Amino acid sequence: MRIAMIGSGYVGLVSGVCFADFGHDVICVDKAHDKIAALKEGRIPIYEPGLDELVQRNVRSGNLSFSTDIATSVGEADVVFIAVGTPSRRGDGHADLSYVYSAAREIASAVKGFTVVVTKSTVPVGTGDEVDRIIAEANPLADVAVVSNPEFLREGAAIDDFKRPDRIVVGLEDERAREVMAEVYRPLYLNKAPLVFTDRRTSELIKYAANAFLAMKITFINEVADLCESVGANVQEVANGIGLDKRIGAKFLHAGPGYGGSCFPKDTLALVKTAQDAGSPIRLIETTVEVNTQRKRAMARKVVAACGGSVRGKTIGMLGLTFKPMTDDMRDAPSIAIAQALVDLGAKIQAYDPEGMGHAKKILPPGIDFAEGPYEAAEGADAICIVTEWNQFRALDFKRLRDVMSAPVIVDLRNIYQGDELAKHGFSYSSIGRPKNRHMAGIKDAAE
Repeated sequence: MRIAMIGSGYVGLVSGVCFADFGHDVICVDKAHDKIAALKEGRIPIYEPGLDELVQRNVRSGNLSFSTDIATSVGEADVVFIAVGTPSRRGDGHADLSYVYSAAREIASAVKGFTVVVTKSTVPVGTGDEVDRIIAEANPLADVAVVSNPEFLREGAAIDDFKRPDRIVVGLEDERAREVMAEVYRPLYLNKAPLVFTDRRTSELIKYAANAFLAMKITFINEVADLCESVGANVQEVANGIGLDKRIGAKFLHAGPGYGGSCFPKDTLALVKTAQDAGSPIRLIETTVEVNTQRKRAMARKVVAACGGSVRGKTIGMLGLTFKPMTDDMRDAPSIAIAQALVDLGAKIQAYDPEGMGHAKKILPPGIDFAEGPYEAAEGADAICIVTEWNQFRALDFKRLRDVMSAPVIVDLRNIYQGDELAKHGFSYSSIGRPKNRHMAGIKDAAE
């Protein structure tokens, strides 16, 4: 199968490379000449474990190539995927679909013969209808079937998610596309991945509903964590107790500083706006968005409290900047709001992240010092704040920390340590939703 992937960002690149690894003939297309030039040289513009090796292997095999020539790439393809960005639109929070519609117009002028056009980008309900209309208007002779095929990839585990999916959702209106999409995903039949065929609008809503539910689950346990702190309960044991119920499940029940990343913030907001426009507001998700936004900046108050009520003139070591480990993604990361709040309160920040420093320097407020490692970030610090649960922060040398810090204070926003363990080393320790200075069995934190 000849596949053209329009957009070589996170979703487009991972999807295109995995399709190539299935044996399809894939060309990843992007208007950014520097990005395509880098990919041709084997330089990967994003951090995703295992992606660089997969790119190199499939380029060598001839299954994968890169281009800025949309017309030629689309004209030679059996299936064209639209995998461009749909960021939140400034001013109203709706998904910005300008890139999707622009791609649709270019596809319309380039298609030859029957072609399946697949929207892989996360888009609101009805977008497929508009893509269909745009193509028909731009080229009335175009013989296309427009399909919705949302992605369900977790950053840091995207390759495994693509190759071992929980489900593959395909929304279509033209039955000719069913056989084509079945052939595209045929290599996954051995894994018995459910291929769910539905109509286009339902498929589009499945994506938003899934992300909104998971975001709501995270926000729920974060609010339970606040209650735990007030009544002296342990949120990790609460999460374990309810997560063992198969109707609830243990995933996404890890209390922390709030969700971030490329999907949950923009997708929950877009769903809220879509529902409001449709006259069917989703109050639970509206509240989820509001609570999560407030929570990120509120986490700075835990640092202030740990420092005796003020951070003015004090140095805070911030460990972890990306919204989650195993990615370099800084989009809507809790660290942004936390760092800004601490700077506003007069603190000096020394920050470190294993992979996100490049992006962080462009996003975090000015005046932040970036360290070369966790102990350098802790140098002379009055407290350190663990914001992202990278593995290298899970086994810190506490003696070394105490030697370099001005005060032995740790604020753990990911609950990767136990209070009694830190107390033995002379640290004052604060965490999320757990009783202070009390032995806790806890549960091992698992990255989502």
